[in-house]
Amino acid sequence: MSAIAEIIDTLENKVEKLFMKMKGLEKNNQDLKDELTKTASIIQTQSKEIEALKTQYEALKIANTLLGSDEDKRDTKLKINSLIREIDYCIAQLSD
Repeated sequence: MSAIAEIIDTLENKVEKLFMKMKGLEKNNQDLKDELTKTASIIQTQSKEIEALKTQYEALKIANTLLGSDEDKRDTKLKINSLIREIDYCIAQLSD
């Protein structure tokens, strides 16, 4: 009967160790999920900041060209022409 008791004790110890390991893995998993959420939030914030900086860069590039810089003059002219076409289209729509 003592051999069976030893086997049961050994089995209980192994189950307890597995249970403790499972708890540790669950905590680790939750920590990783939290870190992933934080990282996703940071990425989203940085993406918005990048878009704002790109818009600001384009505005500065156009302003620089309008101030007399020869760089990107063609792009500025194309942008102005595009805006004029949009305004003409809006006026045409309002006339109808």
